[in-house]
This record gives sequence, C-alpha cells and structure tokens, in this order.
Amino acid sequence: MCWLCDHPDATVEDYLDILRGEIDKHGWAVQYVEDPRHAFAYTVGLHARGLAELVVTGVTAERAVMLLNGIADYCVKRVQPKPGETMTLPGGIAEFVQVRRPDVHLLNAIRIYGPEVCALQVVWADRRGHWPWCPDFDGGRGSQPVLGARVVRGDNRATRRRRSA
Repeated sequence: MCWLCDHPDATVEDYLDILRGEIDKHGWAVQYVEDPRHAFAYTVGLHARGLAELVVTGVTAERAVMLLNGIADYCVKRVQPKPGETMTLPGGIAEFVQVRRPDVHLLNAIRIYGPEVCALQVVWADRRGHWPWCPDFDGGRGSQPVLGARVVRGDNRATRRRRSA
C-alpha cells in the first residue's frame, strides 16, 4: 500500500513533508512506486545538489533502495555518470540512459523541485549479460522498461568510461 492509502486523512503535501524530512536527514530519499505493469523507484533530492535524479525499473523495492542509495552516494561523493556510460555494480553491470519524460515517472521530485528535474535510468544487464534492448534479455520476458533512448558512445568500448560503485 502507498503511504497516502494508509493515511486517508493526510494530503499529498503531508507526504511531501515526510520526503523533505528524509532528504534533509539523508541527502535524498528513494521513492518506490508499485505499479501492476512495472514497478519502479527513483531518488528525490539529488536535483537540489545539481545532479540528475536516478531511476530503476524491474527490481524489488529492497533491491531498488540498495541500488539507488549506492549509486546516489557515488554521484554525490565522486561524479555522476553520463548517458551511455557504464558502471560495475555488485552482481552485474549497469548503463545510464537519459529519462525522456521525468514528469511522467518522478512525480514527487517534480512536485518538490519543479519541471526542471532531469533523470538518469540505471539500466541493468541480466545474469547472462544481455541488455533490455536485446531480444534475449531476461529470457525474453521484457521485465525492465527503458524510459529513454540509449546513447551509444561509439563501437570502441575503450572510449566508454567504466566506473565501479
């Protein structure tokens, strides 16, 4: 259930106040969105630091929180990856894709920071190293919607900067 569903007398502004408190306390918050078609999660708070918010689709709430918190911490302490760059993560590799329409998916970030919010999706490869733009990804189940167009940074993988979180 969502927080507002569990608190029927509360308002959206009440919930945003809770998010603001988490952002003040931790630097950002992770918002998980349960959706029957595809659940996803995103950060709220990186925009205030001059960074893109982060989004991940196709993972559990627990995995999303762990993944987004780790990458957000990396971005705040080091540097934020650019679209098309890859990052080695515990358990696999991720590529960053510019989210085409943040206003569609990052509703609470937009409510707090306005329409200037931009976002990067953390797109992960499956256990066999296939990406969601590959027909063999995740056994053909298509369990990771990609929210923007992939940026290919040349065929030479050496031109691609690889980072480790």
